Amino acid sequence: MSEETPPRCASRGSANSENERVLAVIIGRAGSKGLPRKNALPVAGVPMIARTIRFALQSQAIDRTIVSTDGNEIAEIARHEGVDVFLRPDDVSNDTATVDAAVRHAVLASGSRASVIVVLYANVPVRPADLASRAVALLDESGADSVQSYYRVGKTHPFWMSRLDSEGRVAQFIENKIYRRQELPPLYMPDGGVIAVRRESLFDVREGEPHAFFGRDRRGIETREGDVIDVDSALDLSVAEAILRSREEVHV
Repeated sequence: MSEETPPRCASRGSANSENERVLAVIIGRAGSKGLPRKNALPVAGVPMIARTIRFALQSQAIDRTIVSTDGNEIAEIARHEGVDVFLRPDDVSNDTATVDAAVRHAVLASGSRASVIVVLYANVPVRPADLASRAVALLDESGADSVQSYYRVGKTHPFWMSRLDSEGRVAQFIENKIYRRQELPPLYMPDGGVIAVRRESLFDVREGEPHAFFGRDRRGIETREGDVIDVDSALDLSVAEAILRSREEVHV
């Protein structure tokens, strides 16, 4: 397919509405040192990025879906899935380029006037079907600048982390006497599942503040363990594959 080839599916994938409010930008770089061709690799028989594209197209909260990439293979997969692709220039596709810079480029290149941008990572093939809807709903209800998905930290809680010196001596990272998981103070980590951000926050670029695009009022939605799988290694890929295969077996 060439860049001029029209998308296979026009619904929510291409610029067919001047009234779109929520734009999903799927970001997927071609380069990956830990897992080569990561975003194009098959997961349970479907290319990794195609999993995210299908998630976005099926979400009732998203009006239009586009892909930002610097890779021809990824672009080809995305076009086959029926969405518009915007290739990144060098300044937003190198190792030092930020996520928000790539998203801003895609928004402007697409000509979208959407007031809400949903950022989705291509290397997350496993998400709850309603994740984007939950994020956009909280953004609307709260009036926040951004909403991100988080999982509750368990065994890797900072209270259970230690330091090891050069001679192997152990010291608690944070001194405490907690030994039961249930007693750990609740802490959360971003899981990579979804980011919903207001357009004005996304374009609020401040020197020396790489996370300024999240805005000042930042909210979160919680996911359960295993709800979201962020693939960065061969082990992550195996876990995602196992989860998706088990889901397919349940629906057979």
